[in-house]
This record gives sequence, C-alpha cells and structure tokens, in this order.
Amino acid sequence: DIPFHDFEEGFPALMTIVFMPFTYSITNGIGAGFITYAFLKVARGKAAEVHWMLFLAAGAFLLYFVLPVLKATFAL
Repeated sequence: DIPFHDFEEGFPALMTIVFMPFTYSITNGIGAGFITYAFLKVARGKAAEVHWMLFLAAGAFLLYFVLPVLKATFAL
C-alpha cells in the first residue's frame, strides 16, 4: 500500500505513477519519483534518512533529464 496521507512518501509515488503513462516511459517515471523523493527529504531536513545511493541515482536521473535540454539549447 502506498501511504498517500504522508506527503513525503505519497507525492513521489504519485509522480512516478503519473509520469509513466504521460511520457510513455517507465524510466522517466522512476526517475521523477527518485528526484522528487530525494528533493522532499532534503527540503524537509530529513536527508539523513535517505541512503546515499538514492541520492546518486537521483543525481544520475537529473542529468538524464537535463542534458538533452542543454544540448538542444546550446547546440552541444
């Protein structure tokens, strides 16, 4: 069960569920969930509760999303 009553747990799950069908990609959905989860934990001062590997994965997904935009914008 997904605890949607807990914003820190429910919102990243919702982002994962929403992004998958709208982007036609499981990878994009999981990436959105990881990034959202890591961001919310840091923003609420609970970064110590998150394993360092999740931060690494969230950073990799952030690069996955940002690099194509940078390449298109700056013609790299």
